[in-house]
Amino acid sequence: MRKKGILAIFVFIICISAGLRCVQAIDSGNEETSVRQAVPLPVLQTQFPGVVFVKGDPASNQVALTFDDGPDPRFTEQVLTKLDQHHVPATFFVLGKRVEANPELLVRLNQAGHEVGNHTFSHPNLSEGSLEQLEAEVTKTEEIIEATIGYRPRLFRPPYGFLTAEQVGRLQALNHIVVGWDVDTLDWQGIPAQEVTETVLQGVESGSIILMHDGGDVDTPNPEIYSADALDEIIPELQSQGYTFVTVSELLGVSREK
Repeated sequence: MRKKGILAIFVFIICISAGLRCVQAIDSGNEETSVRQAVPLPVLQTQFPGVVFVKGDPASNQVALTFDDGPDPRFTEQVLTKLDQHHVPATFFVLGKRVEANPELLVRLNQAGHEVGNHTFSHPNLSEGSLEQLEAEVTKTEEIIEATIGYRPRLFRPPYGFLTAEQVGRLQALNHIVVGWDVDTLDWQGIPAQEVTETVLQGVESGSIILMHDGGDVDTPNPEIYSADALDEIIPELQSQGYTFVTVSELLGVSREK
């Protein structure tokens, strides 16, 4: 009887030990998987302070207008005209393939004092790809930008606003600052200018990074984006509330160039 009791205890200890090893193996697997899971930028900001930003200093009374997916002759010209009329700067996160097709627009916005950021070459969902794809998309685009306006931008915005922790680590090693947003106008959906305006005015606060678009879907024959028209109300209204418009690098206090 005593032998059976001792054997039972021995078996119990072995099971507990094996179970612990299984749990450790599962935890290890989860940790490896977690660094490769798509994570929204607000979450990554807490994991990578000083590398990932979705907002600037809330005590600054500054805000930044940002425009994605250009330069696009259908919309970039309109946006630049409005910005020039109101004498405010903005940051343009450009696609390498569109810079290749419209280099004169990038030259114009750079000469007007606006800032340029990297938004990949072809607008893929990077969180579904490899580190090699990420680096290729980013590097190709920054080379095109440098050949066009003379510098490689440090600011990078991932399409769709998702990355993995592993990808952020690679971008950090490449000396990039990852930029998200805290006010999303959803203007790419073709919503009216007044609705774009209301979204901004209701969501903005000191330090806000406002997401808009100056590039439409390539596959849509006549895309509708009304953000240029919305600027006529957004800019003077926010200025009347005491906000100052700055570029993203000014808002975050980082260099715009690598």
